[in-house]
Amino acid sequence: MGDERKFLNREVVKRYEGNPLLTIDDIPVYCNSVFNPGAIKFSDRYLLFLRVEDNDRISHFRVATSKDGVHFEVWKDSANIPGGPGYDLYETNRYDGRITLLDGWYYIMFCSEANFGCRLGLIRTKDFVHYERLPFASETEQRNGVLFPEKIDGLYARLDRPLNQYGGGDMWISYSPDLTFWGKSSLIMRTRWHCWDEEKLGPAAVPIKTKQGWLCIYHGVRLNASTRIYKLGVCLLDLKDPSKVIARSRHSILGPKEIYERTGDVPNAVFCNGAIVEDDDEVKIYYGAADQVVCLATTTVKELIWACYEG
Repeated sequence: MGDERKFLNREVVKRYEGNPLLTIDDIPVYCNSVFNPGAIKFSDRYLLFLRVEDNDRISHFRVATSKDGVHFEVWKDSANIPGGPGYDLYETNRYDGRITLLDGWYYIMFCSEANFGCRLGLIRTKDFVHYERLPFASETEQRNGVLFPEKIDGLYARLDRPLNQYGGGDMWISYSPDLTFWGKSSLIMRTRWHCWDEEKLGPAAVPIKTKQGWLCIYHGVRLNASTRIYKLGVCLLDLKDPSKVIARSRHSILGPKEIYERTGDVPNAVFCNGAIVEDDDEVKIYYGAADQVVCLATTTVKELIWACYEG
């Protein structure tokens, strides 16, 4: 029994020993925190789409790039996201962008928040300097939207996490012919009682296509006596019909343990918006820790697939 428990609990994801990668000292403007970056390879660089929050709790997006995926240079200017009529009423705060390369465009789906609640905003770019605004992708009380990197049966597909009236939430999928009108929505994955993802869960990074299925890193939340605890898990979805869950990790793959993950504006939280798969199948998971700093953890596609069936 001892050997079996050791095997089931072996480490799947390893933290970068130089964490955190980015703190407020790396941002060229005065701010409260930097966290929850989208991540992608752009040209010959690693690119992070950072959430930078000021002292009034208003966030903006800022790009950081790196040659090695570890040492990042933060761009001087924030991302100039178009607003205007039809947008400003529903969007006083933008955050948690997730980047998908699709049809030659870098699409970024993000949380768009105002007094009416949170919607899914959508923009696209080819250079991360100029951005084109697209229609909102949802009504209110939707978060954690992320586009698949290819169409499913001729339709765009997205994962998201609507909140229910009790504050919990499960993972759903929706489809669109044109990124404007969304439908065919269905529930994919529910919270699990007495588990690390028992209160709410939602997609994290862009789904990774493998022979075994769509590999999806997701976040889950558990409420204890004093705080919510945010962790990461992983699941496999069917390639042709991603509304079907093939396998799902019983245990989390990454949870708050280090001081920088336990201490911050939101203590005891690791939260991911982006992961990059290298040619050798290494996976770089870029995550926000305690809603305060940006960190890195590494694993492999093989290990993540193994974790889906573990336990």
